[in-house]
Amino acid sequence: MSAGESDARKSPTIFLIAAEESGDRLGAGLIKALRARLGAAFKIVGVGGRHMAEQGVPSLFPTDELSIIGLAAIPKRLPMILRRIRETTDAVLMARPDVLVIIDSPDFTHRVARRVRARDPSIPIVDYVSPTVWVWRPGRARKMRAYIDRLLAVLPFEPEVHRKLSGPPCTYVGHPLLDELGTLRPDKQELARRSAAPPLLLVLPGSRRSEIKRNMAIFGDTLRLLRAQGVAFEPVLPTVPGLLDSVRAAAADWPVQPRIVVSDEDKKAAFRTARAALAKSGTVTLELALAGVPMVTAYRVTEIEAFIARRVIQTSSIILANLILGENVIPEFLQQDFTAENLAPALRDILEDTPARQRQVEAFDRLEEIMSTGGKRPSELAAHNVIAMLR
Repeated sequence: MSAGESDARKSPTIFLIAAEESGDRLGAGLIKALRARLGAAFKIVGVGGRHMAEQGVPSLFPTDELSIIGLAAIPKRLPMILRRIRETTDAVLMARPDVLVIIDSPDFTHRVARRVRARDPSIPIVDYVSPTVWVWRPGRARKMRAYIDRLLAVLPFEPEVHRKLSGPPCTYVGHPLLDELGTLRPDKQELARRSAAPPLLLVLPGSRRSEIKRNMAIFGDTLRLLRAQGVAFEPVLPTVPGLLDSVRAAAADWPVQPRIVVSDEDKKAAFRTARAALAKSGTVTLELALAGVPMVTAYRVTEIEAFIARRVIQTSSIILANLILGENVIPEFLQQDFTAENLAPALRDILEDTPARQRQVEAFDRLEEIMSTGGKRPSELAAHNVIAMLR
């Protein structure tokens, strides 16, 4: 072996796979934390999006094509997905990394991990973000032991869930939103705006085109009912640049035109000053809870997806904050209950000073303590665990 080859082998290689936007952000944070710990003494390659690319890790292929929501969209994209799974597996095996880190998106990343484990069992595999075994398909936890060596959880109850389900060794490293508390919590002036008239109402219909199509009309009807009842409010609708035209078109006939914001800075400012929110169920509900914004949530999927969900979902709520708190303080209206007639009175309840609003505010005050990581950043804890798994 030459001196150059010897030096190259001293530098560990880490392979990251993040198939969607949320995982891409986690991957970028992990890269920063790894560099802070290891300096330049390692190599990172993998699959990711723009955030990982900004950290110097370009993707093997564009991950936008993997952003699929809903069972109906899968069949026509299946050949492409299977091809990308094979290509990613081959790339991992060719790189022979000292650790493989798969991030979220289990329908894609776990298929790669199983193939890698079958073809090269010597590669340690870390899974960053647990599949929702606490919601459905709990049997996945036990099966993961065959190909996952360490699971990094972002929700505090997940290690105990995996212990009970005989899942892989699981460590709570903290939710990435904990890093953003400083930008979510209002200062004295912003806190005063929360109580001022007219109250600022956040409207969050979703971050995908299909969700905009599915939710905007009912959200608009909800605002129409509130206005007809004499409720004053100032709607603010955060979205992403790629959906701006779709959101504008869908809101064109709303009785109260929302102020649409697209920058992350403007979104966070709205979170710090909003009195209440109407939101599609998802991670944004935890973001709102940590910001201390009472909310009403709603969600609707296709009838086929709903039929399946009713038979497999194991929890009494799909709202992360409810699950972390252990009580259903945030109202959720699903499927046939997702109507303006249901949403409007629930929303009016939290815009005004009512027991329902106070119950949410008091519950949200407990969230940070429950989710605490002892003052350490989630990305730093994740990096620590990844480094510990280097072969």
